[in-house]
Amino acid sequence: MTESFPVELLRTLVTSKQPVDPAALTFQPIPTGKHNTSYYVRGAGEEVVLRISPPDDAGFLFYERRMMAQEPPLHALLRAETAVPVAEIVAYDDSRALVDRDYLLMARLPGTPLSEAALSKLRVDRALEQVGVYLAQMHALVADRYGYLGNHRPMQPQPTWSEAFTVMWNKLLDDVVACGGYTTEEADAMRRLLDVYRPHFEHGPPASLLHMDVWSQNILVDDGGRVTGLVDLDRALWGDPEIEYAVLDYCGISEPAFWRGYSRDRDTSFPAQIRARFYLLYEVQKYIVIRIWRRNDPDQALQYKRQSFELVRPLVQALG
Repeated sequence: MTESFPVELLRTLVTSKQPVDPAALTFQPIPTGKHNTSYYVRGAGEEVVLRISPPDDAGFLFYERRMMAQEPPLHALLRAETAVPVAEIVAYDDSRALVDRDYLLMARLPGTPLSEAALSKLRVDRALEQVGVYLAQMHALVADRYGYLGNHRPMQPQPTWSEAFTVMWNKLLDDVVACGGYTTEEADAMRRLLDVYRPHFEHGPPASLLHMDVWSQNILVDDGGRVTGLVDLDRALWGDPEIEYAVLDYCGISEPAFWRGYSRDRDTSFPAQIRARFYLLYEVQKYIVIRIWRRNDPDQALQYKRQSFELVRPLVQALG
């Protein structure tokens, strides 16, 4: 997905937002991150990060289209209301006047992605515990509607979580069908399955602010294991914290150290287990779309499809 841009264009993007000498600017590509194209920018005073979104025809999940638009207000909210270490957004431009996509400038946070840090087990646990603390603070922020509420408006906000997740589920299935990952009949079977189990989603959770992309690459740490940043909030969602837990499980973050920091009991009831299975399916099925539309890897997409069907099997069997 990442692209390469001419230096002159990069200089123009930066100098349109900051009064600096373009000749003094240098750009270092950031290898982590698989969606946006990002650069460390030096020569503009404090080091900043330039992030450029993919082109509009890149092949997006329904909630990914122009999702960068929700980052500036979310960063401002978290910086004002929590101790979560997120970067200050210096500028955001969705005018398409200089480049045919959205872009932003943000302050560079210190630290190294946890995925690349050579830390002892003790220090990794220290980092995961801090992530738990920070996500608890994030989840304490609540809205009066559910769903993807950002400025990119991928869905209509819903009054209940059950209604919001139903919209999300069906829109995701639309994408899987559109990319050729499911037949219409396979997707319809998935829709009917949620309809059957929908009463388990009417448990009245808060519309919590959820990161939805916390994995080792999006956690910045220093040499001592102190978390210095949580990055990539563009997939953020307002909804049931349990769907965040499914992402944490899938990405290997849901370790005992994380739960120590999070300091909340996890529901292990039968309805919660049903929800967890659907939430994991929501996470896994998105990779069918990504592998076909953005990675040109239909074989891997087929593996995710098979994994999804295996996850569905006990849900179907339980219905007799």
